[in-house]
Amino acid sequence: MHTTHAAHRFVRPLLCTAAAAVMLWPPARLAGQEAGAGGVEMIATDGPGAQYWPRWRGPSGQGLVEGSGYPDGWSATENVLWRTEVPGRGNSSPIVWGDRIFLTTAYDGGRRLSLLAYRRSDGSLLWEQFAPEGALERVHQKNGHASATPATDGERVYVSFGSRGLVAFDFDGRLAWHQDLGPMGNYHGTAGSPLLYKDRLILYQDQNRDSFVAAFDTRTGRELWRTSRDARVGWGTPIAIRVADHDEIIVSSQDRVQAYDPDTGVELWRCGGNLFEVIPTPVVGYGMLFCSSGRAGPTLAIRPGGQGDVTDSHLVWTSPKGSPFVPSPILYGEQLYIVNDMASIATAFQATTGEVLWQGRLGVAQREGFSASPVALDGKVFFTNDQGETFVLRAGREFDLMHVNRLDAPTLASPALVDGQWYFRTDRHLLAIGR
Repeated sequence: MHTTHAAHRFVRPLLCTAAAAVMLWPPARLAGQEAGAGGVEMIATDGPGAQYWPRWRGPSGQGLVEGSGYPDGWSATENVLWRTEVPGRGNSSPIVWGDRIFLTTAYDGGRRLSLLAYRRSDGSLLWEQFAPEGALERVHQKNGHASATPATDGERVYVSFGSRGLVAFDFDGRLAWHQDLGPMGNYHGTAGSPLLYKDRLILYQDQNRDSFVAAFDTRTGRELWRTSRDARVGWGTPIAIRVADHDEIIVSSQDRVQAYDPDTGVELWRCGGNLFEVIPTPVVGYGMLFCSSGRAGPTLAIRPGGQGDVTDSHLVWTSPKGSPFVPSPILYGEQLYIVNDMASIATAFQATTGEVLWQGRLGVAQREGFSASPVALDGKVFFTNDQGETFVLRAGREFDLMHVNRLDAPTLASPALVDGQWYFRTDRHLLAIGR
């Protein structure tokens, strides 16, 4: 990790000298419509789970927070309601259901992996249960052995432990089932989070050999279908979208974005344009998917639907470079926001056209300086870097940095937000922030 110095704590807007977006297809007249219009929407968590944070990027699936009362300012001591030590090491993000917070951790260089359950009201540890023994993966030091965020439906907590397989625990920590997925061979380790879709879990794993996307029954762990993939590198999380009269599972990974039938696993369409290594999770709105490629490559705006290779017919706009390597984009109002974590530069696009509205530097320029994905609420967008600095930007067509909050602790996990409180996982602690 980099050490944060006072001299590094600055924000400098960058001039936009040219439009970075290239129009490839005239979009529909969607200006001024809410995200989710255009016959395409993210399948969000409904029912009781909608009031909690039950999965990666929350109930919306894309970092959007409803409700009010959340503070927009904090420090290592200000507005901290409680702080509890987290054993082991891990970068998975916390999830929340009821009075429970769940996250994963790793011990002994990944030889032991576990799921932790905390009481949300005071941060006390309720229980810890370990994954079955299995193969030890080789991982990148920034990834680690516990990077996949769990998912829950209020009955069980589902965890991807990489080469240890998929595991489901009930809310008392009892093992419900374990599904062995075989050895994993991604050179930086595994990281993608499982997606809950109806009565099944969707997971994809791109690796050196035997890459796949598959569905598993949430009650038993039984494999429902598995489709081979020809990608060899990727650490992303799938999403589920509704397109007019049907649903699609979207995988944004090496070289292309692909859609699969959630009932059968059959590929529906594919769109080229991604680079080699892809981590960010797509977001949805205005009848389009917004997919950021890895290694500061392009961001793609794609009309889902269609059949076969839709690159020439469904790619609406693309930015030539500057996308995140690790953090996901966020669509809030009429703007799509990203952070280039190779240079600490945030960019706002007009979502419908790809026009660059502004760019601004967030703190010191550093390579791979952001890992957490942004969240948006109350007219603001929040970007947290690896040093635990959260840059609070006013949402809109101009770059407006309101202030910077500092936890003074390395922070790679994304926050969870429920009932007016933020839940952050730093390198050593879990803490609640509220008024």
